[in-house]
Amino acid sequence: MVYGSEAIHPTNLDYGAPRVRAYDEQGAEASLEDTMDQLDEARDVALLRSAKYQQALRRYHSHRVRGQAFNVGDLVLGLIQSNKDRHKLSLLWEGPYVIAEVLRPGVYKLKTIDGEVFANAWNIE
Repeated sequence: MVYGSEAIHPTNLDYGAPRVRAYDEQGAEASLEDTMDQLDEARDVALLRSAKYQQALRRYHSHRVRGQAFNVGDLVLGLIQSNKDRHKLSLLWEGPYVIAEVLRPGVYKLKTIDGEVFANAWNIE
């Protein structure tokens, strides 16, 4: 019933225990306000630390990722998009496919080994 503080027994109230006599209503309210201010500050500090961590993680990842560019005629594998009838031992990739055309950096037209060109373009990002 009393979260974060010690309970006062009714006998302490009746006989005027030192803890009850030393209680100051205004001091308790001021202490509560100070605690609430510190709580808001702690939340702000945690938010800033989290943002700083996310930035460092993003910078680390961006530094480690290498860009990939393909030329016409390169062989590539395509990620299987559908999860239908799949289990944990299913293959993740299908292909190989041949790069038929480079539409712009990162966007390619693919064709099968037999020469059948797909209608849609594939984005490697």
